[in-house]
Amino acid sequence: MRSAVGIARAVPVLAKLPGMIKPRSASARDCIAKRVQQQAEKLPHHVAITFEGTECTWDEFNREANRFARALQHAGVARGDTVSLFMENRIEYLSCLVAINKLGACASLINHNLSGKSLAHCLTITGSRFCIFGEERISPLDQLTHGEDLEALRSSFYVADHGATPCPEWAVDLGEAAAARESHDLAETEDVTIADSALNIFTSGTTGLPKASVVSNKRLLLSAGLSSLVGLRCDEHDCIYLCLPLYHGTGLFLGAGAAFLTGASLFLRRKFSATAFVPEVREAGATCFIYIGEICRYLLATPAQEDDYATPLRTVMGNGLRPDIWHAFKSRFGIDLVSEFYGSSEGNVSAINLFNRDCTIGAIPLPHALVKYDVDNDEILRDEQGYCLRADVDEPGLALGKITATNQFEGYTSREATEAKILRDVFKPGDAWFNTGDLLKRVDVGFAMGLPHYQFVDRVGDTFRWKGENVSTNEVGEILNAHSEVHFCNVYGVAVPGTDGRAGMAALMLEENAGELDLESFSTLVQEQLPAYARPLFLRILPSMETTGTFKMLKGELRDQGFDPVKVGGAVYVLKTGSRRYEPLDDTFLAELQAGNSGF
Repeated sequence: MRSAVGIARAVPVLAKLPGMIKPRSASARDCIAKRVQQQAEKLPHHVAITFEGTECTWDEFNREANRFARALQHAGVARGDTVSLFMENRIEYLSCLVAINKLGACASLINHNLSGKSLAHCLTITGSRFCIFGEERISPLDQLTHGEDLEALRSSFYVADHGATPCPEWAVDLGEAAAARESHDLAETEDVTIADSALNIFTSGTTGLPKASVVSNKRLLLSAGLSSLVGLRCDEHDCIYLCLPLYHGTGLFLGAGAAFLTGASLFLRRKFSATAFVPEVREAGATCFIYIGEICRYLLATPAQEDDYATPLRTVMGNGLRPDIWHAFKSRFGIDLVSEFYGSSEGNVSAINLFNRDCTIGAIPLPHALVKYDVDNDEILRDEQGYCLRADVDEPGLALGKITATNQFEGYTSREATEAKILRDVFKPGDAWFNTGDLLKRVDVGFAMGLPHYQFVDRVGDTFRWKGENVSTNEVGEILNAHSEVHFCNVYGVAVPGTDGRAGMAALMLEENAGELDLESFSTLVQEQLPAYARPLFLRILPSMETTGTFKMLKGELRDQGFDPVKVGGAVYVLKTGSRRYEPLDDTFLAELQAGNSGF
């Protein structure tokens, strides 16, 4: 019965899908800013965003974006330019983003946790000549202006937060510059097309520092449309609870994007709070929630209340809700519809749990394949002719997306990085496929109109996911290798009971004359150079580093051994939650780790 209900509820959605995904001319004039203008005209007094006790209507939000856009235009921002956005979640983040879009420029969304080399890289790799930053992020930028080469930046714009720290002398106060500007819609917005670049979103670089993926207006509108129509199934009467960072595609596309397209209200949080979740959902009347799996696990870890299910929530959408907590999460919080999805900011492979099946990312509607992958040796298996082998029905396989005229891979700002993600001659000469870097497996969900359904299995290769962030093992490795006592290191992700994703672990080969690792100085390096989610939680020392015949470091056996000192055959060091220094992993904390009580 439940199976039939899920399909019946999806039928109206299926009927609307062809119109949404129908190919449009690259010259079609449309963008997310236009949709905001439509909401301001249709629902001027309807609350658009609620943030930290402040409500902003669609009319107010659109007018603020117009003033920001004119101030940026006066400073030289024009169609085709790239503007970096470096700010925590707040209303101004979204109004600045829409302002940039109104001008036909591209917003480069920078992780607000970054500093130092990674921040400088993200500010320069996109060719950005402008940077909008929040008052709360002055410190890491100020350090760069006195050190790293940021001469390419033409102008920096400060956006006040609580007003405790004034605008630095090397920046322009955007709020003050915009105050005297007119607030009606700009004529330039009418010329913005779906082919224009809307965003740069950064992903983990397999060769080191983050890569900037390119997101067109077409892709942004399509993703937001699929979220509002297929995932959340929302309209202007709904309220979307959003606590994910806006520099992530999940929060921006699925949450804010859906609100922009439908007029739904957005309850925006600076960051996630497990204890505030249920009270705020009730207070806001939130009917929809954008999640990542880690958040769901944190919510389940809070003390249960008898009435946790008594909230307005009916639909949740996101990725990473693992099968081991799926049913418990739905039951405890009274969730009716779980629209789990799979995809990436830059990729051409996506899945959506359209029929509300349990424990699945859903079906993949676009051309794709799962191919055999050797996890231990970190390589794709091929036949004698050099072609990839399709994975068996019950076998995890590497997910690939076929690149066609209607299923494009928009790639990165770097041509080299774009080409590195494309596999050619996969099944026949001349074909081209996007390599997701993810293992998926097919699962039986019962009747689903003949559409195969899948589960996410794991990341492969040089990245792993922790705390909702993709971590580049090479980027972390470059930082660790800078320590004077480290000759070489191998960074990889290990499974930790009771957590989602994989925690970072580093196997270190020390310099010949190093003796023992100086944990104090090594800990300082990690704290100063890496954001919290990228810091390895475990360390081990190796006498030598095992590599392949092509000198690629082997990670499979190290991952399997994990952090258990018995399996490792030597000491393991751990960076506990709240600590700033590595310490030996003892039997007591090992038992807590294995019981899922680590606090990670």
